[in-house]
Amino acid sequence: MKSEVLENDISTVALSQDPHRVRDEREKILEVAIGREVRAYRRQKGVTVAELSKLTGLSIGMLSKIENGNTSPSLTTLQTLSNALSVPLTAFFRRFEETRDAVHTKSGEGVEMERDGTRAGHQYNLLGHIGSNASGVVVEPYLISLTEESDIFPTFQHEGIEMLYMLEGEVDYRHGNKIYSLKPGDTLFFDADAPHGPEVLIKLPARYLSVISYSQAT
Repeated sequence: MKSEVLENDISTVALSQDPHRVRDEREKILEVAIGREVRAYRRQKGVTVAELSKLTGLSIGMLSKIENGNTSPSLTTLQTLSNALSVPLTAFFRRFEETRDAVHTKSGEGVEMERDGTRAGHQYNLLGHIGSNASGVVVEPYLISLTEESDIFPTFQHEGIEMLYMLEGEVDYRHGNKIYSLKPGDTLFFDADAPHGPEVLIKLPARYLSVISYSQAT
């Protein structure tokens, strides 16, 4: 019954991202990168192509070519567009200039570390880290291991959203005033600003993935 309710809730949410959309290769082309930004800022401002044409004096056909990356606009044209859309000229080059980082952590090579509030026997292995980036979001993936020596500590509290994925063992995990029984394959997704943590260690050793995301501005 719970799964049916969850499916119904998810079905009401409009998922706007297409995970299979390929764009990185085309964005190596400067004209395509510029065109994508022009279109994005125009839509963000709620301006139609016809309206932008009137604002800039550029023809609808020329604007269409620019947005589709089919022509190389002059600096004068880009300056005209930046004035009309109230964005810096350099904003049109953002996607072309950005670097897209990836971190590959081999099995067993995650950096063992202590997070604020970590208690005895809670082993945290950071699986990767990307600092300042264009998304404005920081994501911290951890592999957490609990053994017979681990203290229970259900009062972690920090900014952001957290997801747990149970790999091994069983724990009763507290979030706020609720207790969730986590077994291998279970997922818990929650607002990390509420007190949370393993309350009862049912079956050890236990291992689970913890993925925390929060704003770079935090």
